Amino acid sequence: MRALIRRHTISFQHAIDGIIWAIRSQPNFRIHLVISLLVIAAGYYFAISSLEAIILVFVILLGLSAEMINTAIESVTDLVTKEYRVEAKIAKDVSAGMMLIVAIGASIIGLIIFLPYLFAYFGV
Repeated sequence: MRALIRRHTISFQHAIDGIIWAIRSQPNFRIHLVISLLVIAAGYYFAISSLEAIILVFVILLGLSAEMINTAIESVTDLVTKEYRVEAKIAKDVSAGMMLIVAIGASIIGLIIFLPYLFAYFGV
């Protein structure tokens, strides 16, 4: 039982190390975190519904996860080859494309949720 708990504790520590590394070394991840905190603050300010909050939390987690997957794919690709290869370019481009799609989707969801509150706030 102790070995099982120790193994899970070590796995958990590696996961935390990965998150900390992403925060410290990836400017895009930090930008996503700042924007996420602003969105959470806006949700609190406008007293959004529970369902809207759940959707925003899901979208935030999806965006942060996609950024980490993108970073992992880029790192592994760089590990495999530093020279230009079409396959490496495809891996990096598709990964970046995934991140772009998630960011566009998150922006659309954010607009759908927040525009009515902003219109009401500004009396539009």
